[in-house]
Amino acid sequence: MHDPLSRRQFLGTGLATTALGALAAPARAVEAFVHAGPPRLRLALAAYSFRDDFKPAKEGSPARMDMFSFLDYCAEHRCDGAELTSYYFPDAVTDDYLLRVRRHAHLRGITISGTAVGNDFCHPAGPKRDQEIAGVKQWIQRAALLGAPHIRVFAGGAHGQDIAVAKRQCIEALEECAEPAGRAGIFLGIENHGGIVAESADLLEIVRAVRSPWVGINLDTGNFHTDDPYVDLALCAPFAVNVQFKGKIRRRNQKEVETADFARTFQILRDARYQGWVALEYELAEDPWTRVPEMLDAMRPHLKS
Repeated sequence: MHDPLSRRQFLGTGLATTALGALAAPARAVEAFVHAGPPRLRLALAAYSFRDDFKPAKEGSPARMDMFSFLDYCAEHRCDGAELTSYYFPDAVTDDYLLRVRRHAHLRGITISGTAVGNDFCHPAGPKRDQEIAGVKQWIQRAALLGAPHIRVFAGGAHGQDIAVAKRQCIEALEECAEPAGRAGIFLGIENHGGIVAESADLLEIVRAVRSPWVGINLDTGNFHTDDPYVDLALCAPFAVNVQFKGKIRRRNQKEVETADFARTFQILRDARYQGWVALEYELAEDPWTRVPEMLDAMRPHLKS
């Protein structure tokens, strides 16, 4: 990826605020990432794809999968990268455990493409908000030990606040977390995951306002439930620091999902000259042990330059 510091230029002294404390625009909108050369798409698999198998089938029984066997699975199915979702690490994860995972990944020829946390940055000031921010900061430290260059984060919901206030809360939390993330060389990718970022315009407004070159979009190809999700994907793709491919879309006011247009989705990434990971995050109803290998094979032709 071309030097990310070159993409953000700011005029003036920062963000102005309104009398109500709502979101205000920066003096100049943040520019998209500038990529030198052609697009380069790399295949990864998200641990979330096997979310049920990281949990014991019944109390006292072992889970079918852990981080080590997941890395083995990625290697056996010719993935270049593995996205290690934070939810599936041991509750009392230690530095030693993280380093053993990093060692195992390297010996299997797998790059840890990133990790993903569950957080909500829109809580009003108080213990809950402090806890959410502290949790992300903790995973920045853990990602550094893993050698993971990216953390997927969420924005959150408004919690009864005015939407502009919630956005302001999110921006401030992102900036606070981006400071240690930048020192560790780790990107924070805010995902289009409902709440205050259900629409592309709101997501872009937040990302453009954050004063850090280490924040971008974790672009989930299945999470825009809008009139035309492909239009929203195209708007956000230039700001992507990671992509999660779902293989499905669901339009506004429709209950049924559609099979994603693979060619159109990957062309959107190419048009943005995206260079980075495309992680399959499998969420379809069929058994992942059967469908994940098929999905990976279906993605491969679209990754080629």
